[in-house]
Amino acid sequence: MTNDLQALEDWVTPLLDNLSSKERRALARRVAQALSRSQRERIKAQQNPDGSPYAPRKPQRRAQKGAIRRRTMFAKIRTAKYLKARAQGDTAEVGFVGRVVRIARVHQDGLRANVDRDGPRVTYTQRRLIGFSDADRELIQDTVLRHLTGAH
Repeated sequence: MTNDLQALEDWVTPLLDNLSSKERRALARRVAQALSRSQRERIKAQQNPDGSPYAPRKPQRRAQKGAIRRRTMFAKIRTAKYLKARAQGDTAEVGFVGRVVRIARVHQDGLRANVDRDGPRVTYTQRRLIGFSDADRELIQDTVLRHLTGAH
């Protein structure tokens, strides 16, 4: 994946050098918004960037009514309130903000964390919330080309 991102950067750098700083900021904002939308859709579909499905929730010890089990995972943190797209200068960022950063990091990296405040510590299964897929690379290329040709 690093080679793909490096190839994308090598392709886009000479094109961006011809743009003014105002145009680069506008393009970075457009790319960040498109990537944010793409990440939201992928999280909604419960898929890792490579297209594999998220690992299912672990079985619960006690019987539940089913309300939590029926809902999709990460329904709230994929909203615009928590999943933000930012563009500063020549950079575009998509990431989580606020209190959900810790939750997202635990799932992104498959870390160990407390279930509740005083609850047991559990090792969570890795679920890649943020990442580049092949479709995201194509989305970036298409967005850059549309911006450069003036077909916004």
